[in-house]
Amino acid sequence: MSSSLITAITELDRSNYRTKIYSGGHFIYADEPEDLGGTDEGMAPGALLLASLGSCTAITIRMYADRKEIALESVKIELAICKEDQITKETTITRKIEFVGDLTSEQRERLLQIADKCPIHKLMSNPIKIITS
Repeated sequence: MSSSLITAITELDRSNYRTKIYSGGHFIYADEPEDLGGTDEGMAPGALLLASLGSCTAITIRMYADRKEIALESVKIELAICKEDQITKETTITRKIEFVGDLTSEQRERLLQIADKCPIHKLMSNPIKIITS
């Protein structure tokens, strides 16, 4: 895990919600679907949040499996969250993890435990303070 500060820059002009996102020399778009006035040229912000959790979980599992020489061929993670207008402090994200490989039940159970060790999971499982200036 990197000890560098994680940063991102987002920019939105008059492009009907299509937002440019820059981080670490990489570039992607976020957007809203057409039925919300967007152009649907990128993932919605909520999907990006789920993608962050899913990709961090998969990477954490892969790193552990490789280090322990576990025969994990692939991992698939499906995530879901409620609609934006239903979000409360009790909002739950569901995460279904599927492993492919010649794994014992003990290895599968351990990989599920490791999933909760990913940095984004830790971040999202604790109170987050956002300071705006």
